[in-house]
Amino acid sequence: MRLKGLELYTEHPEAEFAVSGHRACQGCAEILGLRMALKVFGKDTIMAMATGCMEIISTPLPTTTWTIPWIHIAFENAAAVASGIESAIRILQEKKKIERKDIHVIAVAGDGGTSDIGLQALSGALERGHKFTYICLDNEAYMNTGIQRSSSTPYGAMTTTSPPGKKSIGQSTWKKNMPKIAAAHNIPYVATACPSYPFDLFAKIKKARTVNDPSYIHMLSVCPTGWRIPPDLAIEYGKLAVRTGVFPLYEVEDGRYRITYSPEPLRPVADYIKGQGRFRHLKEEDIALIQNRTTAEWEELKYLCGLR
Repeated sequence: MRLKGLELYTEHPEAEFAVSGHRACQGCAEILGLRMALKVFGKDTIMAMATGCMEIISTPLPTTTWTIPWIHIAFENAAAVASGIESAIRILQEKKKIERKDIHVIAVAGDGGTSDIGLQALSGALERGHKFTYICLDNEAYMNTGIQRSSSTPYGAMTTTSPPGKKSIGQSTWKKNMPKIAAAHNIPYVATACPSYPFDLFAKIKKARTVNDPSYIHMLSVCPTGWRIPPDLAIEYGKLAVRTGVFPLYEVEDGRYRITYSPEPLRPVADYIKGQGRFRHLKEEDIALIQNRTTAEWEELKYLCGLR
């Protein structure tokens, strides 16, 4: 991956830290997003990864996709292990047991391992102020174990544990706002990102990489398998999520909100929903309800950014 302008964000744009041979599904935007992020983090990085899609597809013994130190940990404790690694590095450097240099620690988990199972460990690590970056790869369900709902599954989506029927619309709750929850911990940097917008992603990873306290990146990771879309349309659906306001791109830097890409006028939410098999059961009134909620949340974000 050598994009023109990538050298603005990393000293070695040609370097790869997520190499070929993984077993991701065709069109998986999750591995693409993490591959992009690692190019900015660079070689002096240690990654703690929770059980999930990325862990399963990237490290079937005895092989690995990663060319940096990588630790597989339990579903719920990516942030706890990352904070322990960061503390150990800091102490060893203070005791001159290892070379004093900038070694960045990242914790990686899916939306289930972040907004559900791992929320307690994440909150604790953010509150303690460890210098690490947490990356949530949000494909909006527990995809690895059969497409079960999570608290990050959008309203109305069909999963194996939220099937639509005569008395059910599918997912009956609204998506948990994890970036806002992270920002409530008063950490220096929180941002949303999507690999469909690579330079926005690169810029945010660079900021997360350089802060001296916790940082949090919430990355939309389009999943063709779970979303029931053609694999070659993953990038397009990432763009539609942003351009409809379903997944806005913004950052919270030292408590100040800023939209990093404004798609106004927003496209109708129906443009994003149509074509996704997980929403094929929705009626016009259901889509209208989602549209109203999306519009209200976009206006609230603009208010937080001082644009209203």
